[in-house]
Amino acid sequence: MKMRFSLLALFVILLGMSLPLASAQEDIVDTEPVVEPVTDDDVNAIAKDLYCPVCENIPLDACGTSACEDWRYEIRLQLEAGRTEQQIVDDFVARFGDRVVGTPQDPVLRALSLVTPLLAIALGLFFAVRFFLQYQRDEETTTLATDKQAQDDSTSYKFLLEQDISG
Repeated sequence: MKMRFSLLALFVILLGMSLPLASAQEDIVDTEPVVEPVTDDDVNAIAKDLYCPVCENIPLDACGTSACEDWRYEIRLQLEAGRTEQQIVDDFVARFGDRVVGTPQDPVLRALSLVTPLLAIALGLFFAVRFFLQYQRDEETTTLATDKQAQDDSTSYKFLLEQDISG
């Protein structure tokens, strides 16, 4: 009897010690991340920044070619594999070049591609204003020279007329 009581007490103690372990195991199972399915919006959020490999200047999310459908499916697979947007874009750039993103990924080339058109516009405006101001100065100079010549002509005509009249 004493032995049964000791075994029963030992069983109760072991059972009491194992309950927190079972509870902890359930917590571990519950904390596993729940993978949400990838939606079309998730795919298109990345595809809008990429360009069609077949058509020119058409974003991947708006193009209906089979190549674009394949690329969108590939983006979906990469998202399901847990890759980030930047990793997916970098993968496409590494495989197909900078033309898939529209602007270079290199910061120096990106700065040049954004600054060059602005610089060309500024230089064009500078030379247009300079030409316009030079044209106005030339116009004023021509007008003054014409007025002076007309004045000289009228004085010489007047002088000749007076000489003819006086005899």
